[in-house]
Amino acid sequence: MGGRMVNRLLDNGHSVTGYNRTRSKAQWLIDRGMKWATTPREVCAAVDVTLSMVTNTAALEDVFHGPNGMLAGLGPGKVLVDMSTVSPAVSTALAARVREKGADMLDAPVSGSVITLEQGKLSVMVGGPAEAFERVRPLLLDLGPKVTHVGANGLALVMKIATNLSLAVQMLAFSEGVLLAEKSGIKREVAVDVLTHSAIASPMVQYRGPFVLRMPDEAWFNVNMMQKDMLLALELGRKVDVPLPTTAAANEMLTAARAMGFVEQDFAVIFEVLATMSGVTK
Repeated sequence: MGGRMVNRLLDNGHSVTGYNRTRSKAQWLIDRGMKWATTPREVCAAVDVTLSMVTNTAALEDVFHGPNGMLAGLGPGKVLVDMSTVSPAVSTALAARVREKGADMLDAPVSGSVITLEQGKLSVMVGGPAEAFERVRPLLLDLGPKVTHVGANGLALVMKIATNLSLAVQMLAFSEGVLLAEKSGIKREVAVDVLTHSAIASPMVQYRGPFVLRMPDEAWFNVNMMQKDMLLALELGRKVDVPLPTTAAANEMLTAARAMGFVEQDFAVIFEVLATMSGVTK
């Protein structure tokens, strides 16, 4: 996702300096004109606005701290826009460290997939100071048409977690419907076609529902990443006293998927877990 964002920024005429732990993964962007930096610190020192996207909270802290971390390269007038889905509490604490250096930090996770990004339909939610948001808003609009300031630091992450928990819950409910129809005598292909054109056909169901017929060769969002977000949701639910029963159920199915060796597959593999439990094979 991060690489494709860089590609879109280059398409829109932006000068981009980038870093990845594995340079070979960024070579196609270097070939397109992205300037290469050897450390996160070097990126932040070279630009006014830094966008970061990493896999989890631990990875964010790893690239943030230390002599070659992002914080070391930040200073007055600079803005760090972290687009990772991580712990709101940790992100808020990091934002306070950034402000101590005279810079600003925004949490700006995205809603969408690689497909929606390539179609120019990505949605970005942003938490942090309003002035910093207005400064980077034009840049974020080059990534997608919907950019929303939701409040203070950490609140965009809360909104992203509140959004993502529904992805696994919807996929589980969709799988239940397909299998109920299939075991009653309706062909799987027919059930998928009807459901993806019915009242329950959210955008997520429309583009991920067909995965129950054929899983993608490369995961759009794997089990490991999805469960990370579900655990963030359950943690937040406990903190603010909101019970999340459907989130908990979907999370258990993701645990089963891990146990069955599906961790690197798209989280739509929840269907295969439920199918196995139902005694259904292709």
